[in-house]
Amino acid sequence: MPTHFKGDSGTKRALNAFINLSRASNSVQTRLSAGLDRHGITTSQLGILEALFHLGPMCQRALGDKLLRSGGNITMVIDNLEKHGLVERVRQKDDRRMIMIHLTPKGRKLISRVLPLHAKDVVKEMSRLTASEQEELRRLCRKLGRGGEVNLENEHGNSERKTKEKENDTSSTQ
Repeated sequence: MPTHFKGDSGTKRALNAFINLSRASNSVQTRLSAGLDRHGITTSQLGILEALFHLGPMCQRALGDKLLRSGGNITMVIDNLEKHGLVERVRQKDDRRMIMIHLTPKGRKLISRVLPLHAKDVVKEMSRLTASEQEELRRLCRKLGRGGEVNLENEHGNSERKTKEKENDTSSTQ
């Protein structure tokens, strides 16, 4: 349903684009979440497990920054993952204030099994678009998403993590 806002054509166009973007995102996310439900994990839990799987141990703040989640939300998700034996918190010896989150063997086994299945579900969802449409969508979303980008490397001193992230990105996702 388009906007009912009474404004100029540019405002209506922007609102309608935003509504369509939000609805499409929510719709795809709902369908993908159903696949994760079968494995007993949420989208946020998948994000944390995937980040730890590919990038190695990280502190909660870095995970929150990476997944665009608040500190409180990340704490709750990690609490639940820890309760199920999928991650563990490890206090650092040289700085006891720093707690790193590590995958457990059980967590590594789960993400190794679930990630390929989830990727297959994502491919199915995205197959509604041609390859060039997918690339254009990626480009447009990246352009839109960069509106409030923060340089986390300088802010948190995470240059090593950023290097690992770049190594794991393909040229089409950079």
